[in-house]
Amino acid sequence: MSQQYRSRPLGSSEALSRAYDTALLDLDGVVYAGGHAIVHAVESLGSARDGGMRLAYVTNNALRTPHAVAEHLTELGVPAEAADVITSAQAVARLMADQLPSGARVLVVGGEGLRVALRERGLVPVESADDDPVAVAQGFGGPDLPWGRFAEAAYAISRGAVWFASNTDLTIPGARGIAPGNGAAVEVVRIATGAEPQVAGKPLPPMHRETVLRTGAQRPLVVGDRLDTDIEGAFNGGVDSLLVLTGVTDAVQLLAAEPKYRPTYVDRDLRGLLTGQPEVSAQDDGFRCGGWTAGVRGDALALDGGGDPLDGLRALCGAAWTHAGDGPCGLDAGKAVAALDL
Repeated sequence: MSQQYRSRPLGSSEALSRAYDTALLDLDGVVYAGGHAIVHAVESLGSARDGGMRLAYVTNNALRTPHAVAEHLTELGVPAEAADVITSAQAVARLMADQLPSGARVLVVGGEGLRVALRERGLVPVESADDDPVAVAQGFGGPDLPWGRFAEAAYAISRGAVWFASNTDLTIPGARGIAPGNGAAVEVVRIATGAEPQVAGKPLPPMHRETVLRTGAQRPLVVGDRLDTDIEGAFNGGVDSLLVLTGVTDAVQLLAAEPKYRPTYVDRDLRGLLTGQPEVSAQDDGFRCGGWTAGVRGDALALDGGGDPLDGLRALCGAAWTHAGDGPCGLDAGKAVAALDL
């Protein structure tokens, strides 16, 4: 069902939890935000799992171990085992182990999740550039990561250590809002050294490879809230995706998306796993979904009709993406989106 150029979200006559065998779920902004489950997440995931869908939790956050993530999910009411969790720490550790000899010393700038993943691949975490590391592994270290860790990374890289990063997400959602992510920290080291890291996390192939190897998914559906990691990662992997509007992506950003950021399906939250998806059809007067019709008037998107606001957004996607073709959409979407009151 995936395609290089998507002109509109696709419909599905059956629930997505039956159309796909495995949901590859992002965590931050999809299942939880900070220490709390996102509304409807617990019951929706429970119903999908009870209906036979495998749930795998795929996160670019390298801070915690899979065991700790699984414990957190279970505490929130989403039973999970460590084997259900795939992290960018695991992906970058495999990438490094493919290039470095067993027992190689690696300077770690990050948290316990990264250290555990490196040890599992036969690599030895160290804390100082004076420990003669052959590589630097940088992952999200949380809000209390000391500034001096960036200096150690810069020292090691300047002495010839190969630099790897778990991911380059510039932001991370939390209970209080949007905070700087590992990508912001990577920029600090990049500015100091002029070097470029090898990156493993979404949307790049090492993360997709790690996920497929660990889950054995045959018909996966990527579920995420970010266009530039989750949806682009699905695009790069040639698999379908569901964007949920519970995290960092809003309607205006979705409508402006170029092809690699366009999801297969769009829904409010994880209840979208349990339902079919309405078709967006091309009509003489525009694109129709449910009771809404969307089109282009001058340099703006226009919307007429009524009903479920999400159907209106899907219709707008059809109009915006078709108008944009294989580029980003530059039409004014503000008035049309405001009418939906999403």
